[in-house]
Amino acid sequence: MLLVQCWSIRNVTGPIQQFTSHSHHAPTISGTAACPLSYSMAMNRKATTDTTLDKAPTAKHTATWLGLFISLFGIVIIRQAFRAITPEPGPGLELAREICIFLSAAGLVWLVRRGECLPLRSIGIGTSPLWKSLLWGIVTAIACLIPAGILVTLTGYGHGAASQAFAKLPLWLITLVVVRAGVVEELFYRGFAYERLRALGFGRLVAWIVPLATFSLAHWTGGAANILIALVLGAILTAFYEWRRDLVANMFGHFLVDFIGNVLPVLFS
Repeated sequence: MLLVQCWSIRNVTGPIQQFTSHSHHAPTISGTAACPLSYSMAMNRKATTDTTLDKAPTAKHTATWLGLFISLFGIVIIRQAFRAITPEPGPGLELAREICIFLSAAGLVWLVRRGECLPLRSIGIGTSPLWKSLLWGIVTAIACLIPAGILVTLTGYGHGAASQAFAKLPLWLITLVVVRAGVVEELFYRGFAYERLRALGFGRLVAWIVPLATFSLAHWTGGAANILIALVLGAILTAFYEWRRDLVANMFGHFLVDFIGNVLPVLFS
């Protein structure tokens, strides 16, 4: 949820190259006998390169496909399951829903490390020093806040039933939702979905459109205005991720946008 109240096949035959924190190019990863999944990936933090999975049996890609399902549809499924209980959950159910979403994110990270046998750098975590990630997160937030302000003004977003119900939640819970949105949504839609679609051999356009479409449509509870805002800000966040390959910067930038749009107004009201 972007909460804005005011979002070539490359076969590698050489030796395995390990990740190093000093390289400008993320290295090639080839699977070993101990890993159920093998990759041929070449990520460049300055430019996008075509990456695909090696031609391993389909069964070996189960973890990746399962991860894609979780990243693209997990939040929507959990949200709809709780909406089936009640369309306007109170703080208790809202907290339970957020915990379930955090658990799904933990499951995805487990799939990356244990199912795919890949480091977190493969989804953009740890690719840059923390201080640099935080600075770029601020830049990302500024790039998002300007169009967000324009769209909120033009669409009148923030006055619908969903926005009013959200505003009634305790401040601590709103803050938790904001943190979850920044961390989990970037992990799902940018870090994992984008990277794995490229790694599976899909082109750049597909890797952009599929996560961006699901991310935007997942905001349908906020109405057409929220979908539009999510689409525009999601495109900006995807562009920054593709350029920097720094998921922590994306997470921090997304969090700042939601924090400024939802928490600050309550603090200063």
